[in-house]
Amino acid sequence: MEEIVRTNDLVLISFVESLLREAGIRYVVADQNMSVIEGSLGILPRRVLVDSDSVEEARGLLTEAGIGAELRNAAGRAG
Repeated sequence: MEEIVRTNDLVLISFVESLLREAGIRYVVADQNMSVIEGSLGILPRRVLVDSDSVEEARGLLTEAGIGAELRNAAGRAG
């Protein structure tokens, strides 16, 4: 699986999940349970991962939805 989004924004995560689910793209949101450890402060970002064979489709979908700026590049950085 490859990371496509990393953020502390729970609304953005929810939106990304909805888009991927509707498109039938398998995904995992990693680090969700870390909020228990950090005390729900929102310090640790959550990561959205998709199957390697669905990365380009997922990137295109999120770009079309207007949130392409939130995508992680191949080096793992936003943008």
